[in-house]
Amino acid sequence: MIAPLRRAAVVLAVAATALLTLAAPAAAHGADAPDGTDYRATISGVDPDRPGLTARMVEAGARLELTNDTGADVTVMGYSGEPYLRIGPGGVYENTRSPATYLNRTLAGETRLPAEANPAAAPDWRRIDDGPTARWHDQRTLWREDAPPAAVAADPDREHRVRDWTVPLRAGDATGAVRGTLDWVPPPDPYPWWVAATLGFLLIGAAGLAPGGTAAGVRALRAVGALLAVGGAATVALTVARALDTGAPGVGGTLAELVTGQVWTLLTGLGALAAGGYTLARRPAADFVLALAGACLTVFAGVTNLAALARSVPPAAGPPTLVRVLVVLGLATGAGAVATGLLRLRTAARTARPIPHPTPTP
Repeated sequence: MIAPLRRAAVVLAVAATALLTLAAPAAAHGADAPDGTDYRATISGVDPDRPGLTARMVEAGARLELTNDTGADVTVMGYSGEPYLRIGPGGVYENTRSPATYLNRTLAGETRLPAEANPAAAPDWRRIDDGPTARWHDQRTLWREDAPPAAVAADPDREHRVRDWTVPLRAGDATGAVRGTLDWVPPPDPYPWWVAATLGFLLIGAAGLAPGGTAAGVRALRAVGALLAVGGAATVALTVARALDTGAPGVGGTLAELVTGQVWTLLTGLGALAAGGYTLARRPAADFVLALAGACLTVFAGVTNLAALARSVPPAAGPPTLVRVLVVLGLATGAGAVATGLLRLRTAARTARPIPHPTPTP
């Protein structure tokens, strides 16, 4: 009967539910990094200009990163001009007296200040990292209002300079700043991307209509397997781009981010690559493997990254258009593989159904 198809549907449903539950924390950058934004924060310079003192924006502009390899301490000043962070050869220290220490722990800046937070008090330094790099949410680099700026509200289809910002620094007796800009970038129209994903899903899923035991069915199965592998490769590339956007330093830092914060997405992409190869080899249960791997790809490469289709600054390194292409590839090939696998399983179940014979009349 249709017991194999029912078992496959149950397994796919359970897998999809589990993956949806895990998707949000698995794909996250920091604890409260955005899925995308329409405000682009850019570094324009660091003063004093010293070799080894560099700054950049990470996590789609949600955090400011400062690296100090100069061999001398550099202090980041808080919102009232008080010492906030000290970065140098001894590591990163935060001033527990600075209100910025608590306000910058969340993107919204809504942390309640403890009694000891007093910008006028003498600094009380606490070590938080042994490296030369600090990353934090800085309200001076962000747009935190619910409503857009007046110029944006008047003309949202054009790019606007929201403001120039500075984060003051102190290096010994010298003062300086990280300087940058905050711009409104009009979001893309998500409709063409949804059309591309839908057409891809329909074209790939239609391969499941080809009879399984025929030459056309074999070619269709191999084609879907190859496309699933392409979607897996796109997901791996997207995962690496997201890891790079977290500010992970060097190859080692990127690998560490991949196997910690991005591990489920990475495994999904690698699993889709393996499932594509398995299908191309026409191994037993290839239809079920195709559907299961496609479901994982749909969730991790598609559902968890849908914001990239409608945000001008996605949380991934590289050109935003390329990021959207990678998301659409994962979404279309994953959903198409699910449709193909289930259609072929349904056809196989019908073929295996015994044909009733009439009972002879005595």
